[in-house]
Amino acid sequence: MSRSNRVSASVLLFLILLGAFFFPMATYADERLTVYTVNYPLAYMAQTIGGDAVDVVFPSPADIDPAYWNPDTETVLAFQKADLILINGADYAKWLSKVSLPKSRIIDTTKEVRDRLILLESTQSHNHGPDGEHSHEGFAFTVWLDFEIAARQADRITLGLIRKAPAQKTYFENNLKQLKSELQTLDDRLLKLGRKYQTTPLIGSHPVYQYFAKRYEFNVKSVHWESDQHPGDQQVADLKNLLVKHNSDIMLWEAKTEESTQQLLADLGLKSVVFNPSGNRPADGDFLAIMQENVNRLEKALTVK
Repeated sequence: MSRSNRVSASVLLFLILLGAFFFPMATYADERLTVYTVNYPLAYMAQTIGGDAVDVVFPSPADIDPAYWNPDTETVLAFQKADLILINGADYAKWLSKVSLPKSRIIDTTKEVRDRLILLESTQSHNHGPDGEHSHEGFAFTVWLDFEIAARQADRITLGLIRKAPAQKTYFENNLKQLKSELQTLDDRLLKLGRKYQTTPLIGSHPVYQYFAKRYEFNVKSVHWESDQHPGDQQVADLKNLLVKHNSDIMLWEAKTEESTQQLLADLGLKSVVFNPSGNRPADGDFLAIMQENVNRLEKALTVK
């Protein structure tokens, strides 16, 4: 090799090393981690933290609650091949107990907060839209509605990503810092609101607000109503009995309900307020936007009497 060719090769090698140092993501552009998740909050966190270093897959259909969805064989096989599998813990996605997944790739995002999981006091079966009949039993699982727990879940996700792609540690940690700052803002707002209105009774249309109520000290009692179904006579009677002891004027809903139901509740002195847990991917916006809208609506409902 001529001297000029050796010099050119040395310069090329130097530029390659320099680019790898200043632009580490380029080195891994073709080696993104494949991350499968069991619900949308985890998918959002993984994408936010992982950024361009990850391909996040959340396969649950849009019209089914991911907590009660059962994947087909092809989807289970895809989970098995993933670099990381993010699970919610707290009895979420019961199909996980029926299949074999590589334990070394599973990240239980509530592992560090098991002492804070809430055991349900009773079991009741009922219909839930296209999901058919199911029951609420075991642990309450909408843990992310406690934003401090959500931040702990984000920590666990970050550790899993760093383990798989240690070269991206700083990148992941910087993204985590921004996400946790947003979660902290929501947490602070609800803590302030809870302290001010902790004696104000609230009705939950569905038993999904346990962690929200505990963290922020809201006085919530729940019934089993569906946003896409008009309540039956027994459901209305049960609500009236509950209002005798729990005299609320606000009912929290996972989604906007029918106008006929809203009118029925208005006749009982109840305002319908959407506080969407966002277990599934929203049609518009993202997880943080949905949660900010939730807090805005609740704050308005509590302060405007």
